[in-house]
Amino acid sequence: MTERSEVTRLLQAANSGQEPDVDLLLPLLYDQLQSMARKVLRNEMRQPTLATIDLVHEAYLRLVDQSRVTWQGRGHFMAVAAMAMRRVVVDRARHRNRAKRGGGVPPLTLKAELNVAAENRNGELSAEDIIMLDATLDRLAEFDPRGAKVVECRYFAGLSIEETAQALDCSPITVKRAWRGARSWLRREMDSTS
Repeated sequence: MTERSEVTRLLQAANSGQEPDVDLLLPLLYDQLQSMARKVLRNEMRQPTLATIDLVHEAYLRLVDQSRVTWQGRGHFMAVAAMAMRRVVVDRARHRNRAKRGGGVPPLTLKAELNVAAENRNGELSAEDIIMLDATLDRLAEFDPRGAKVVECRYFAGLSIEETAQALDCSPITVKRAWRGARSWLRREMDSTS
């Protein structure tokens, strides 16, 4: 049995009401989740507040605790993992923002390809900016759910166009169009609130 089919089998077992076998599932996905977490944490500046292993484990715990999700396979699991990692990073940014009210908060960088907010001279975003990006992304999801999911996969999880297409079960050209439209809309929205 291939790794992909084993992951799918374990996720389908979880759908049928069985507890997911974490001891079997985590080793099959760990390398991919760790790679995804490294891409997410690349956006944190000099003093990351979260280690890669911590992000993987925190996101994974949120994933296996999902009782309302009907897993459709490995790709679906990875797309939901991207969303979980987004939530972890945003929650950490909110916590830092609340704790310090912006004073001395290590800024987060935003990839140049997204470029949706006013960046400081080093091209970095503050915790407030990442929180604003999250709120703006939620507004985007109200009328363009695919675009919002593409941004989650591309920005928060660092997935490629092809990986995003696989995770969202659509074509790479659909991902490219959604990515282009979502970036444009986010840029306008965040520029107008700055």
